[in-house]
Amino acid sequence: MKNLSKVVDSSTSIFLKKRHRMKTPICPACGCSLIRLGIHKDKAVSYHYNEKQYWFCCDGCLELFKSQPEQLLNETSDLVVCPVCLAEKPIKATEEHIVNETLFNFCRCPYCLDIFNQNQDYYIKRLAWKTNYAGIFGEQEGCCKPS
Repeated sequence: MKNLSKVVDSSTSIFLKKRHRMKTPICPACGCSLIRLGIHKDKAVSYHYNEKQYWFCCDGCLELFKSQPEQLLNETSDLVVCPVCLAEKPIKATEEHIVNETLFNFCRCPYCLDIFNQNQDYYIKRLAWKTNYAGIFGEQEGCCKPS
């Protein structure tokens, strides 16, 4: 099992937030985790804004983003995703844990941390968009219109 420790020192937390926070795709228009929705990279809508690539759950969210990008980026900038339940949460509403020098944000449910510890590699890969996770809707029609 990999090293898992809770962040208790705020200076360590600030350092890790800037350098080693686990990245996962979140639609900057609606704030949904693309992983949770089961939207794979090859099906997600991509758009470059200010020299950065953003991923969207659908064309509708991209159009919304184009109409007010700065407001939407500000609204979703502090969202993180629990690696287990895939809940989107503001950073302040999560618990931070470090696994091999990478900072992960968990919802406050102790069950999620227990489940994560049983199969860390899977949950890390899933959060990094490196599995074929079907999402909360499975193979059924989801809430986002396909591109």
